[in-house]
Amino acid sequence: MSSQKYASLRYTALRVALLVACFAVVYGLCYAHIIPLGVGSSNLVWMVLLALILSAPLSWVLLRKQRDAMSEQIVQRVDNAKARIAANAGQEDGA
Repeated sequence: MSSQKYASLRYTALRVALLVACFAVVYGLCYAHIIPLGVGSSNLVWMVLLALILSAPLSWVLLRKQRDAMSEQIVQRVDNAKARIAANAGQEDGA
Protein backbone atom coordinates (compact mmCIF):
# COMPACT_ATOMS: atom_id res chain seq x y z
CA MET A 1 0.00 0.00 0.00
CA SER A 2 2.77 2.46 0.86
CA SER A 3 4.38 2.02 -2.56
CA GLN A 4 1.13 3.16 -4.20
CA LYS A 5 0.28 5.81 -1.64
CA TYR A 6 2.12 8.55 -3.51
CA ALA A 7 1.94 7.06 -7.01
CA SER A 8 0.23 10.10 -8.56
CA LEU A 9 2.66 12.50 -6.94
CA ARG A 10 5.65 10.39 -8.00
CA TYR A 11 4.45 10.16 -11.61
CA THR A 12 3.74 13.90 -11.80
CA ALA A 13 7.13 14.78 -10.30
CA LEU A 14 8.95 12.48 -12.73
CA ARG A 15 6.94 13.86 -15.65
CA VAL A 16 7.88 17.44 -14.71
CA ALA A 17 11.52 16.41 -14.22
CA LEU A 18 11.55 14.83 -17.67
CA LEU A 19 10.08 18.01 -19.17
CA VAL A 20 12.75 20.12 -17.45
CA ALA A 21 15.47 17.77 -18.70
CA CYS A 22 14.11 17.98 -22.26
CA PHE A 23 13.98 21.77 -21.97
CA ALA A 24 17.63 21.81 -20.85
CA VAL A 25 18.62 19.70 -23.86
CA VAL A 26 16.63 21.92 -26.26
CA TYR A 27 18.12 25.04 -24.63
CA GLY A 28 21.63 23.68 -25.14
CA LEU A 29 20.93 22.69 -28.74
CA CYS A 30 19.45 26.13 -29.53
CA TYR A 31 22.37 28.05 -28.15
CA ALA A 32 24.87 25.72 -29.78
CA HIS A 33 23.04 26.62 -33.04
CA ILE A 34 22.35 22.97 -33.80
CA ILE A 35 18.62 23.67 -34.06
CA PRO A 36 17.04 27.01 -35.03
CA LEU A 37 16.38 29.59 -32.32
CA GLY A 38 12.91 30.50 -33.57
CA VAL A 39 11.69 33.69 -35.20
CA GLY A 40 11.99 37.06 -33.49
CA SER A 41 11.06 36.88 -29.83
CA SER A 42 9.48 33.40 -30.07
CA ASN A 43 12.62 31.71 -28.78
CA LEU A 44 11.27 30.72 -25.35
CA VAL A 45 7.92 29.56 -26.74
CA TRP A 46 9.73 27.53 -29.40
CA MET A 47 11.95 25.84 -26.81
CA VAL A 48 9.05 25.03 -24.46
CA LEU A 49 6.94 23.56 -27.27
CA LEU A 50 9.84 21.50 -28.55
CA ALA A 51 10.56 20.24 -25.02
CA LEU A 52 6.88 19.27 -24.63
CA ILE A 53 6.92 17.42 -27.94
CA LEU A 54 10.10 15.55 -26.98
CA SER A 55 9.05 14.70 -23.41
CA ALA A 56 5.65 13.23 -24.32
CA PRO A 57 6.86 10.07 -26.11
CA LEU A 58 9.76 9.72 -23.69
CA SER A 59 7.42 9.73 -20.72
CA TRP A 60 5.18 7.21 -22.44
CA VAL A 61 8.10 4.78 -22.63
CA LEU A 62 10.20 5.67 -19.58
CA LEU A 63 7.42 6.20 -17.04
CA ARG A 64 5.24 3.19 -17.85
CA LYS A 65 5.77 1.58 -14.44
CA GLN A 66 4.87 4.78 -12.57
CA ARG A 67 1.85 5.41 -14.82
CA ASP A 68 0.56 1.88 -14.15
CA ALA A 69 0.99 2.37 -10.39
CA MET A 70 -0.88 5.67 -10.59
CA SER A 71 -3.66 3.99 -12.58
CA GLU A 72 -4.02 1.28 -9.94
CA GLN A 73 -4.20 3.97 -7.25
CA ILE A 74 -6.95 5.82 -9.11
CA VAL A 75 -8.94 2.61 -9.74
CA GLN A 76 -8.69 1.76 -6.04
CA ARG A 77 -9.95 5.21 -5.03
CA VAL A 78 -12.86 5.00 -7.47
CA ASP A 79 -13.79 1.53 -6.19
CA ASN A 80 -13.69 2.81 -2.59
CA ALA A 81 -15.91 5.77 -3.51
CA LYS A 82 -18.40 3.47 -5.26
CA ALA A 83 -18.50 1.21 -2.20
CA ARG A 84 -19.18 4.19 0.08
CA ILE A 85 -21.95 5.43 -2.22
CA ALA A 86 -23.51 1.97 -2.32
CA ALA A 87 -23.29 1.68 1.48
CA ASN A 88 -24.93 5.09 1.91
CA ALA A 89 -27.68 4.19 -0.57
CA GLY A 90 -28.28 0.93 1.32
CA GLN A 91 -28.62 2.82 4.61
CA GLU A 92 -31.12 5.24 3.08
CA ASP A 93 -33.17 2.41 1.57
CA GLY A 94 -33.17 0.49 4.85
CA ALA A 95 -34.27 3.45 6.97
